[in-house]
Amino acid sequence: MDQIQLKSFTVDYNGIIPYLETSCWICAAFDPVFLPSGATPPPLVEFKALWDTGATGSVISENVARNLGLKSSSKTKVYHANGESYAEVYSINILLPNEVSFRALRVTQGILKDIDVLIGMDIISKGDFAVTTSLGKTKFSFQIPSTHDIDFSRD
Repeated sequence: MDQIQLKSFTVDYNGIIPYLETSCWICAAFDPVFLPSGATPPPLVEFKALWDTGATGSVISENVARNLGLKSSSKTKVYHANGESYAEVYSINILLPNEVSFRALRVTQGILKDIDVLIGMDIISKGDFAVTTSLGKTKFSFQIPSTHDIDFSRD
C-alpha cells in the first residue's frame, strides 16, 4: 500500500502580525508523469502570497498570468468584497514553503493589492492549519495531509 507523504512548514513572525504571508512558487500546470523524455518542466516563479480563510478559492493577479504566459481555460462568476464579476480561470502548479505542493489547481484571476497570490480554502482545507500568538509572536503552521484534530476547548 502506498503511503501518503506528510509535508509541512512553519513560519515564525516577529511580533503579532495582522495577516499571514508566505512565498510561493508557481508554474503552468503540468503532470511530471506525462512530461516527454528530455523535456524540461515549466520554470517555477516566486511570488508573494496572502493566506485567506475567507476566500473559497485561490486567486492570482494579472501579473502572475502575464509573467508565466498562462492561457485562460474559461471564465467564471466570482464573488468578492466589491460584489461580483467574471474572472479568467487558469490551471497552475503551486509550490509552498518546504516543498508543500499542489498540482493542476484551478484558480481565478483577480485584483490583488500588494500581493500576487491569494491562498484560499481550496488549499487550506486540504490539511491542518494553525496560528498561535504565544509570547507575543505569531507562528503559522500548515501540513498536508491532515493528521490532527485540534480542539483547544478539549485540550
